[in-house]
Amino acid sequence: MFDLTWRKSTRSGFSNNECVEVARAAGTFYARDSKDPEGPRHRLLIAEAAAFIAAVKRGTYDL
Repeated sequence: MFDLTWRKSTRSGFSNNECVEVARAAGTFYARDSKDPEGPRHRLLIAEAAAFIAAVKRGTYDL
């Protein structure tokens, strides 16, 4: 597998490590839990990731 450059939101702060990290490569969006960088990764096509992010911003997944 190729190396991914992971990044996390600047809003996540530096004092806690409980956030989602993301990376992009070859038309694909990856997400992982920052507490478990060697653990599972979610892989979406860029269009799927854009649709998911738009749904989150609309509040679709709010409790």
